Amino acid sequence: MSAHESPTAPKMHADEVDLDAPLVHRLITRRFPQWAALPVRRLASHGTENAIFRLGGDLLVRLPRRPGAAEDLTLEQRWLLRLGPLLPVAVPEPVGTGEPDEGYPWSWSVHRWLDGRNPVAGSVREPRRLAEDLAAFVRALRRIPAQDAPLGYRGGPLRDRDEPTRAAVAELGGRIDTGAVTALWEKALRVPEHAGPPVWAHGDLSPGNVLVDGGRLSAVIDFGCAGVGDPAVDLIVAWNLLPASVRGTFREAVGADDAQWARGRGWALSISLIQLPYYWDTNPALAENSRHVITEILTEAG
Repeated sequence: MSAHESPTAPKMHADEVDLDAPLVHRLITRRFPQWAALPVRRLASHGTENAIFRLGGDLLVRLPRRPGAAEDLTLEQRWLLRLGPLLPVAVPEPVGTGEPDEGYPWSWSVHRWLDGRNPVAGSVREPRRLAEDLAAFVRALRRIPAQDAPLGYRGGPLRDRDEPTRAAVAELGGRIDTGAVTALWEKALRVPEHAGPPVWAHGDLSPGNVLVDGGRLSAVIDFGCAGVGDPAVDLIVAWNLLPASVRGTFREAVGADDAQWARGRGWALSISLIQLPYYWDTNPALAENSRHVITEILTEAG
């Protein structure tokens, strides 16, 4: 994971709590005294729901920033240890759970440190190999039995996102080609819905949740959106990270038919449109990636 230190970080949400290294050190000292002597450093992260702190050299602490994210932690604690052994790359390994304390209101988690860095769209070192690695991850996740699995945060049909997507387009005003993206969104809504059984999907397969090492996929992190539903949502990585030259490689390796691929493009467009006005000022990297996705999809459409 990126090891860039960030002593402070801007808030992105109105209901976000204050978090800093001294607070995390106090939480660790009270809950895990065996780690009390380890240094705590806040890390720069483009994540929107959790703050990340490095604990010593081999651990990290992950704390929800706001109420909604606290529920994601419970999901991860239950499922990561079950999913991890069935996947071809590393995923976060929980090693401890902390409780509300020191004025912090929610449970939090300690994980093993994972080496690697977040790739950047437009600067992927080995795009074809990464496309193949990502496809292998998606295929492996889809093969995991869905029995008793939770519904994915983005597991439903695209039509459920129509209202917030159109509201975001209106909010963007003249900052993008609103007529063109509206036409593409309406086209996505006409694509046949997923007709098969629900399958596992990560739900947020974006550059910030992907780690690479030596040009290869080394880990996938942040499973807070994971669950079962329409597998098309995991195709978003074709537009938010992979260059156009290897999208066909990724699609073929995943085995996406025309309808699934079109829904994946619709997911990528909707997610980016909603993120862009919300994070325009508070998360420049995420806003930039959203603009990248919108541009790629508009260019693809001709």
